Amino acid sequence: MIKTGGKQERVEEGQTLSVELLGATDGDEVSFDPILVVDGDTVVSSRDQLASAKVAARVVGEVKGPKIKGFTYKHKTRGRKSWGHRQRYTTIEITGITREG
Repeated sequence: MIKTGGKQERVEEGQTLSVELLGATDGDEVSFDPILVVDGDTVVSSRDQLASAKVAARVVGEVKGPKIKGFTYKHKTRGRKSWGHRQRYTTIEITGITREG
C-alpha cells in the first residue's frame, strides 16, 4: 500500500493505475515509500521496518479524468457563473516492490 497525492492505493507488481499528476515524463522511473507491506502471512507496518522498503514504478502516460461542471447563482442580483474542471492524472505501472531485512 502506497500513499500518493493524499490518497492511499493498494498496489501489486505489474499493476497499472492512475495517480495525481507527478510532473514526470513518459518512461521515467519513480519510487514511492510504502505505508504497509503484506507478503503472504507477514505484515510489515512499523516505520523502522518500512524504512528499507521501496515501491518502484514506471510512468506510462498521462490521462484526463471526467469533466466536472458547476454553476453558481445569486438570486437577487441575478449573478450567474458557470465553471468546469477536468483533473489530469499520471498513469504508472508498478515494476517492483522491494523489502530488505
